[in-house]
Amino acid sequence: MDAAELLKGAYDLHVHSGPDVMPRKLDDLELAERIQKSGMKGYVIKSHYFCTAERAKIIHKVFPKVNVVGALSLNNSVGGLNPMAVEMAARAGARLIWMPTVDATNEQDHLKVHKPEKLPYWAKLQMEMIAQGKTASSISILDGGQLKPSVIEILDIIAQYNLILATGHLGREETLALAKAARNRKVKKVVITHPDFPSTIISKEEQKELAQMGAYVEHCFTTPQTNKTTWEAVYEQIRFVGPDHCVLSTDLGQPQGLYPDEGLKLFAENLLSHGFSAEEIKTMVVENPTFLLEG
Repeated sequence: MDAAELLKGAYDLHVHSGPDVMPRKLDDLELAERIQKSGMKGYVIKSHYFCTAERAKIIHKVFPKVNVVGALSLNNSVGGLNPMAVEMAARAGARLIWMPTVDATNEQDHLKVHKPEKLPYWAKLQMEMIAQGKTASSISILDGGQLKPSVIEILDIIAQYNLILATGHLGREETLALAKAARNRKVKKVVITHPDFPSTIISKEEQKELAQMGAYVEHCFTTPQTNKTTWEAVYEQIRFVGPDHCVLSTDLGQPQGLYPDEGLKLFAENLLSHGFSAEEIKTMVVENPTFLLEG
């Protein structure tokens, strides 16, 4: 089967379109037009800094055939672990809530230790603000090994509105604690973000344990494409956990990267050429994301 056919009805749960604080490859309207032409059903707008629910509503008005979905990342720009921000995002139509990403203690500690030669755009922004004396504390969801009360409150709001909880750039210990608490607080939809990202690595055995608890493991195109992991590791992890418990996203939108629809198509082509069936790929790009966003 042609990979383009596999994208019919697909969702991308992880796209960085503009306008944003940092440069993006394309804006919301350009992306919606490309998504419509590709035959995909829709996508989730990810911003590290703002709620995107309002943008999603406007885009949908211009492109009514594209299901554009708003989201919120719980970084310092929205008050961090702020239950009221989650409540308002839900009321505005957001469907996905990321735990802290660029402001996560885990992510910032990793950056300080490993000091990559090429800083991500968000890290450059943070360095600029630090130089200007505009600093903010990094965010952990744990205090003394226990989830903070605000996190429990956020989980209850997510459960109330049947939102998707995504783990963001949390560390391993935080992710495991969060997933267990989410199940206990009746959160039905959990996505494990970047399990093969350098700062958020979770073993395939732990990924499978999380999947058995009901979570979906998200694999993003940019991670192996930019050599943050290997394609072989991605194949191995998907096979070990099982496509029924995985979703494929792109994490694209960087100015020098591919267009998101191109990236998802290349992702599908790559898996097809390495032994994955068309049915398995459709499960990960169509069926599982559709359940998460519409179920």
